[in-house]
Amino acid sequence: MKNRTCWALIIATVLLGVAAWASVTTDYDRSANFAHYKTYSWGRLQAPDSMWEQRVKNAINSQLAAKGWTQVPSGGDVVVNALGIAHLERQGNVSWNGMGPWGGGAFGTATATPSTYPVGTLVIQMFDAKSKNLIWRGISSETLSEKSNKDTKKLDKDVDKMFKNFPLGTSGK
Repeated sequence: MKNRTCWALIIATVLLGVAAWASVTTDYDRSANFAHYKTYSWGRLQAPDSMWEQRVKNAINSQLAAKGWTQVPSGGDVVVNALGIAHLERQGNVSWNGMGPWGGGAFGTATATPSTYPVGTLVIQMFDAKSKNLIWRGISSETLSEKSNKDTKKLDKDVDKMFKNFPLGTSGK
């Protein structure tokens, strides 16, 4: 029974570790004609604080400018919304002393220690300004570190991944 408990802790720890890896997903309306979109305006932008709001806005503006889109104060072809969410996650860490599960059976002991770390999710949505229909969405979830420089690099990298296959100049079909 003790062996099963140890293996259950190991499996749970591995699954939590995999879930904490960065994930970037995108989706778009296949019927939208992206070739018609040339300008965009900002709608709602919300992040944990004003510094992060500016970082998110800069990263997205950079990607859209690289795609040939122009930001206008209002009345753009597309309205861009971005929401950055940060919350704390709990994770269990397992440490072994003695032989552990790989060293010859049930010898040794396992200690599970809970820890808390910040996790961030960024959701970017683009809406056709006339029809109000959602035409594109990108979602990034990633573990944040204690260092803002590292987090800024992760943000830029994830936004770059989101826009890598952006359906620019196509009808989506």
